[in-house]
Amino acid sequence: MASPLVTAGAFVQAAQRYWLGVFPHFRCELSRWYAHAQEIENPTLRRLALDSQHAKRRSLEGAVAFAAFVPRATQRPVITALTAYQIIFDYLDTVAEQPNADPITNGRQLNQALIDATDPQPTHFNYYAHHETADDSSYLDALIATCRSALASLPSYATCLPQLRRATKRCVSYQSLNHGDADRSYGAFTAWARQQTRLNTGLRWWETGAAAGSSLAALALIGAMADPGLTPQQAEALDGTYYPWIGALHTLLDSLIDHHEDTTDPGQRSLIDYYRSPAETALRMEMIAKQAVNRAKRLPNPANHAMLLTAMASFYLSDPQATTPDALLAKKQVLASMGHLTTPTMLVMHARRAANLFVGRPPPSASPLQRLELSGT
Repeated sequence: MASPLVTAGAFVQAAQRYWLGVFPHFRCELSRWYAHAQEIENPTLRRLALDSQHAKRRSLEGAVAFAAFVPRATQRPVITALTAYQIIFDYLDTVAEQPNADPITNGRQLNQALIDATDPQPTHFNYYAHHETADDSSYLDALIATCRSALASLPSYATCLPQLRRATKRCVSYQSLNHGDADRSYGAFTAWARQQTRLNTGLRWWETGAAAGSSLAALALIGAMADPGLTPQQAEALDGTYYPWIGALHTLLDSLIDHHEDTTDPGQRSLIDYYRSPAETALRMEMIAKQAVNRAKRLPNPANHAMLLTAMASFYLSDPQATTPDALLAKKQVLASMGHLTTPTMLVMHARRAANLFVGRPPPSASPLQRLELSGT
């Protein structure tokens, strides 16, 4: 096991690659899509597009972190693909949450866009066929075309495409079923998640469902496409690590932090509520975290995936909601499972949250992009 000093040094190097190499390009991409969202003529879809970028700013920052470990020559298209993919994911999640007579059918129709974003062959699909508002001024089509083009330029696109499509289809199934049906029943979600659960994993059905709902497997595969020497076996190992283990931890941590908000919103339910107590929640999440860490160690470039995994966990566990009585035990046990790397990552995450609180509201002269950045939490 690496010493804390070596671990901290590797983290500093990765942070430099991210902030000096990846983040400036990401800001350009985000500014572009923010401007496009502002131009949507339909006021409802414009609001939803802008809201999803505001609310999910930190998830976008996390998505492009996978570009910190790719060759410099392919870094820019990887950032473009990661940004577009995650914006599509977040936007469709926001749109699908709106009231609808048939939420499941509407969710499937909308989320076909995420599948098409990975497809080498362009399609002409009416994603809004079951939605009351349909004119997004080509916002979704532009995101799909941009993601598709950037992916096709990567050297191992063809090698990783089967795994990327599979990971994306899992996300689509989760996104389509997770909001329940018109009667606010989650029976279809439960039946699907039970069917997906493999007995040899030891996971419970809602933990498998959580794993499917994470975009991290798809994002990791997009990053891997930049490696010209990637083999199909390595792509399979990558997908098998992020699904179910890292993905399950990702979605369950998100649910843990949002637990109070979800349970106070009428009609919403939280995956955390399927556990019988905070102690059981902590025990199960500790097991999943340990499996995620151990599986990440078996991948090529294990240190990179360990840093991404720990940064993701630290993002959630640095949130003030992680100190509530229901979440605190899970926080302690998940952090203990991560090892030395949690010290620098938690410091960085706490510093960023403190900086956001210190900055407060943007000045009147701030640009739209600065306002978007300052709105992140």
